[in-house]
Parts: sequence; structure tokens; C-alpha cells
Amino acid sequence: MMSSFKINSDRLWDSLMEMAKIGATAKGGCKRLALTDLDKQGRELYIKWAEEAGCTVSVDQVGNIFCVRPGEDMSLAPVGTGSHLDTQPSGGKFDGVFGVLSGLEVVRSLNDLGIKTKHPIEISVWTNEEGSRFAPAMMGSGVVSGRFSLQEILDSRDVDGLRLGDELQRIGFAGDVPVTGRQFHAFFETHIEQGPYLEAEEKQIGVVTGGQGQRWFNATLTGRESHAGTTPMHLRKDALLASTQLIQKVEDIAKAHPPGCGTVGFVNVRPNSRNTIPGKIEMSIDLRHPLDEELSAMDKELSDFVAELAAQTEVAIELDPFWYYEPIHFDKACVEAVRNATAKLGYSHMDIIAGAGHDACYVSDFAPTGMIFTPCLDGISHNEIESTTQEECEAGCSVLLNAMLTMAEQVSEDSTMLASDLA
Repeated sequence: MMSSFKINSDRLWDSLMEMAKIGATAKGGCKRLALTDLDKQGRELYIKWAEEAGCTVSVDQVGNIFCVRPGEDMSLAPVGTGSHLDTQPSGGKFDGVFGVLSGLEVVRSLNDLGIKTKHPIEISVWTNEEGSRFAPAMMGSGVVSGRFSLQEILDSRDVDGLRLGDELQRIGFAGDVPVTGRQFHAFFETHIEQGPYLEAEEKQIGVVTGGQGQRWFNATLTGRESHAGTTPMHLRKDALLASTQLIQKVEDIAKAHPPGCGTVGFVNVRPNSRNTIPGKIEMSIDLRHPLDEELSAMDKELSDFVAELAAQTEVAIELDPFWYYEPIHFDKACVEAVRNATAKLGYSHMDIIAGAGHDACYVSDFAPTGMIFTPCLDGISHNEIESTTQEECEAGCSVLLNAMLTMAEQVSEDSTMLASDLA
């Protein structure tokens, strides 16, 4: 029976804290928007660490980074892990980066232990997972999975009109490795939960069995700008007032389909003047549910309401359903590898559904995939106060190490070092 191992907890934590200095915010979070100079710094630091750990590094055409630790048989598909380094505008220092640096710590620990694997080990840094600068989210993994074409992503622009492909060139991460044909024997992503369930249930590890489906919409409401003091109430076409009714409907739809979620996270008011009735509103709508039939019902209710609201208010409403992915179920063997590793290490655990989108969801289109969740304080994420502990990070990364060893097929152990020697 293969031994179970733990990673070097202090080294993992020190790496997380060092990376957190890049884009550090006043409230203890991070701001490393995709393809900014700060993202470039984070990428370069990670590559430096990966090369020092003996990995070879390549970059593909959409800026994804792949770092490979050789296996005994390099003709075999690698066992992969990874996540992202970009953050929300006021993000935390664990979302995404924990998964990337957990992969690096797996490689470092395998080196310390003298363990060789039959399959290569590969760590991924996926481009623009957050979708906060360039929409939609999960662009890098989405291109590799075929969900998006390379050209449409390279041509996408941020709110300032800057083109993604040009920004890749500017920061030096427009690689030449083709985005097509990538394979994994298995792929795991380690991530803070970004929700309250593990903490509430007092569990150390979430064994992720699948992910919620998501539908993202851009809504544009066009009324008529006019003077706030001279236009009678009954003659107004107030786009902002109509948008408040739409926002409330999003809330109502989500509550009518538990455990669904509905969110309006972005609103742009035009002309945004104190004494002018708003004539145009641009807003985002995010609907999620673990069951596709329920998600489709939520979609229909939203569309029906938009038609009714436009007729009642005489405000034109355009609803653009620009992004969708269906609920997914992770690979049974990968899920079992995570569950077995957790049990061997003696951590408390529970099965859980991923409420957020993750790169692993797109990777599951073309490779057997699993995820590992660890708790975060009060379930808070996408926030500068996002927090977890060194012990919680150690547990998640140790589970990752053992799950990857199961799938990568450990072939030798040159060191007799015990797990306790690494911790």
C-alpha cells in the first residue's frame, strides 16, 4: 500500500505570502487584474520558482503557462493541476493563487521526497480566469477546451478598449504553443471554497463532485434622458427605475429555484448626472443552478419578465445571453482519488458542489477532472478580507499531493523521509 505524504506547510505559506505582495491592497487583499503589469510580475515570479524546482516552462497562444516535472515515461499524458494568478479588482490573496502554488508545492515536495512518477506532473496557470478585466471568465481554459475560439478571445477588449491580444504581447506572454491538442491523464484543481459550507459543517476538505451551471447576460435598458426638474413623473422613461425592477426580479427568480443564485454585479448609469433622468443602463445578470433544467427555467422566467417590463415601462430592453456552461459532473476516478487521499491523511471531509466557475470545469471537457476545496473564513471571497489558515492550506495541498500520486503512478521513492519531516 502506498504511503501517504504531507507537504512542507511553511514553504507553501511563505510562497503564498510572497506572491501576495504583488498587487497588495491596503485591506490585506490583492489587485492583479489579468494581463496588467502586476499580473506580469506574478507570472514571472511563479516561473522563476517553477524553474528552480526543475520544471520546464512553456506558454501557449492565449498566455496559459504550463510547467512540467518529468515522468519516467514522457510519452504519457501528464497529471495536471493548477488554477489562476489574476484577481478581482478588490480580491483576496488566496483565490486562484492557492491552486497554482499548491501545484508548485507538490513538485517541490516530490523533489524533497525523491519520488519519481510514471506520468509527468504539469502545473497550469490559466489566463484571465476571473473575467473582471476581460469578459467572459475562464478564457484561457475555455480556449483550450474549445468553448471559445482563439481569435475571439484575442480580439476581446476591456472597458478602456484595450485588446487582449495586444496586452498579451505587451507583457511578454503571447506564447507560440498551440492551444489545441492538450491532454491530461487527470487534472485536479485545489481552491478555497469561496462559500460557507465547509466552515459551517466543521469539515477540513470538500470533495468536489461537480459544478453549477451558469448563464451570464448583458442587459441594456434604453429610456429617454430628460430634465429632472421639468419632466412630469407620468411622462418619464426612466431607464434606472426600470433596472431596479429587473434587479429585484433576478433576486426573486433565484429564491424561487433553491439552491439557485442570481446576481447583478455591474451597473453603468448614463449620463450619470444628478439632475438628468437616466436614459441608458448597462448591467450584468448572473444566474446559477446545479441542475440544468432549473437553470433553463430561470432563463425563461427572466426573458419573459424582460418582455413584460419593456411593455409596461416603454423602456427598450436588450438581453444578451452571451455566456453559458452547463452543470458538470467530475470524473469518478478523480473524485475517488481525492476522497481516498483525504481519508488516508485523516482529514474530515464532505462532498460538495462548486458554486463558482473554475478552470477545472472547462478542463473537464477534455480530461478526467476533480477538485479539492478548503475552508475560508465566513465563506468570504472576491473581497480583500478573504482569509484562510496555514493549516487549512496544508491540508488541501497534502490531499492534492496524494491524489496526484495515485493518478501519476508512483514508481520509486529514493528517500525514507517521513511525512512529519516535511510538515
